[in-house]
Amino acid sequence: MSQGTSSTREIPEIGSIPKHIAIIMDGNGRWARKRFLPRVAGHKQGVETVRNVIKSCSNHGVEFLTLFAFSSENWRRPADEVSFLMQLFAGALEQEITKLHENSIRFRVIGDISRFESKIIQFIKKGEQLTANNSKLTLTIAANYGGRWDIIQAVRKMMENSPNSPVHFEEENLTQFLSMNYAPEPDLFIRTGGECRISNFLLWQLAYTELYFTDTLWPDFDEKEFDLAIQSYQQRERRFGRTSEQIQQ
Repeated sequence: MSQGTSSTREIPEIGSIPKHIAIIMDGNGRWARKRFLPRVAGHKQGVETVRNVIKSCSNHGVEFLTLFAFSSENWRRPADEVSFLMQLFAGALEQEITKLHENSIRFRVIGDISRFESKIIQFIKKGEQLTANNSKLTLTIAANYGGRWDIIQAVRKMMENSPNSPVHFEEENLTQFLSMNYAPEPDLFIRTGGECRISNFLLWQLAYTELYFTDTLWPDFDEKEFDLAIQSYQQRERRFGRTSEQIQQ
């Protein structure tokens, strides 16, 4: 399946290593609370886990990694925590972009970034421009992102692009306007922290993605835990509407 196409229309190529992994990084606050630390300490440790997971993806040959860093619903959190997350995001952008570039990693951000302060927006644009031609791994950060927002903004762009077209549209017409139109749909979705829901993340794109939930809190999601997720994926039978007999032929 080529980038930007739909798994309900085409059957993607299936390999032993997922081409695209999407992750909800859950459990930072609980990790800190278990250690009688402020929640912000968990978020700091979570950044280190991000570095390690990027390395693991590179080592395994994963081509796309998408991380849910801040949802459109996370603005509901306490103001001091939101403020810290914004500072942490800005600091990570400033410190990590050069390292990503040196390792041939392409950096992208999806979501409505207009709500962020200008410094963060500048870091995002600078990082995307600097790494635009890198090809080892595409790292996408979902920030102020929501799956429903993504579909709505895609519909608006689709209608604006074809104002004189009939009302009838197909999936292909919409897919090109989704935030992740540059990437294949995720093969593997991982959520840490013990919660078993997708929380408005990539609603369109996860239609045929294999789901993996673990009780491990995000700061503890090390290389061993990553390997367990890959092993679980390798045990799945990906049928995409077909029967087992069809796959075995």
